[in-house]
Amino acid sequence: MQADIQTVDYTLFHLINALAGHFDGADDTLEMIARFGPFVLVGLLAIVWFWPGRSSERDDRQWACLSAAISAALALGINQIIIRLYERPRPFAAHHVVLLLKPSADPSFPSDHATFAFAVAVSIFVASRRLGWWALAAATVLSLSRVYVGEHYLGDVVAGGLIGSAVAFGVFQLRPVLSPVIAHPMRLARRLHLA
Repeated sequence: MQADIQTVDYTLFHLINALAGHFDGADDTLEMIARFGPFVLVGLLAIVWFWPGRSSERDDRQWACLSAAISAALALGINQIIIRLYERPRPFAAHHVVLLLKPSADPSFPSDHATFAFAVAVSIFVASRRLGWWALAAATVLSLSRVYVGEHYLGDVVAGGLIGSAVAFGVFQLRPVLSPVIAHPMRLARRLHLA
């Protein structure tokens, strides 16, 4: 059964990765997304954090940013446990691939990039559907770019996306518990014009 799943995962990986290496413009674009996509998401969080608006809207958006940071940290911590239990080699270590980035030394499953991207995107989505759809689209493109450039199997990014999403939903549910804890630091941040 596991061999069948890995065969399907490799087949899907190969379908996406085989597109690489033919068009310089596509390769360069997806290589940049694969490499710098997380920084774009951090920039999006900064915009969401400082975007002006009514107090209640601002509170929701800033909670989304805090939730994204907490979710990403927790989800990436979960990834560190998983990669120690299941050290799946990267696609380029097991197969002939088109590799567009410098090879990564850590295990392939699950994808940290996809985990981070979906933790951020889902945190934004639960606060603002309109902005959240854009964030989810960005997370999806970032995740698929990691397959395109030869760094991950499709199963790695799907697992990362599920972990990031699940943790983000869980953290969102904790807002009533966490809000009193962050209330004082948030008041201080607003007095200092940091929020």
